[in-house]
Amino acid sequence: MAESLVGKQAPHFTMEAVMPDTSFEKISLASIIKKQKWTVLFFYPMDFTTVCPTEIISISDNIDELKDLEAEVIGVSTDTVHTHKAWRDTPREYNGLGEITYPLAADTNHKVSKDYGVLVEEEGIALRGLFIISPDGEMMYAVVHHHNVGRDIDEILRVLLALQTGRPCPANWKPGQDTLAE
Repeated sequence: MAESLVGKQAPHFTMEAVMPDTSFEKISLASIIKKQKWTVLFFYPMDFTTVCPTEIISISDNIDELKDLEAEVIGVSTDTVHTHKAWRDTPREYNGLGEITYPLAADTNHKVSKDYGVLVEEEGIALRGLFIISPDGEMMYAVVHHHNVGRDIDEILRVLLALQTGRPCPANWKPGQDTLAE
């Protein structure tokens, strides 16, 4: 069984990314930690697929809620930044992304996907992995699942809010509800 990253320092990374303005920049976990922000890091299998754009767009459409929670979002696949940009430049009605409000990073050497335990080595692609990292770099949440199922932005927001309470939250907890006594 793979060793869990939860409760440990998240693996540091630096990757080239396509930024919201479509420029190319290096992004790193260290730079987000320096800003004392939460990190929502998610991996997806490939650009120009069917499930991936639905979740990438959904997260982008809800970026204001994530930013209000002091979180920075990074999407990652093993495709190149040039492929990411081409997908961004493709209109949504043609299975493209159009405008996206957060960086899409390129893990072309597969190091970050391997460090986070999501790499399918035989295929050179990542599983769908979602990781929430605290402002001090601690891995607080990790979930990995099959590439056929997209993520739910409401669940990402719910988990982030629950983690930010710093308190135990019961099953089916929703923002505004009581947390549990410690």
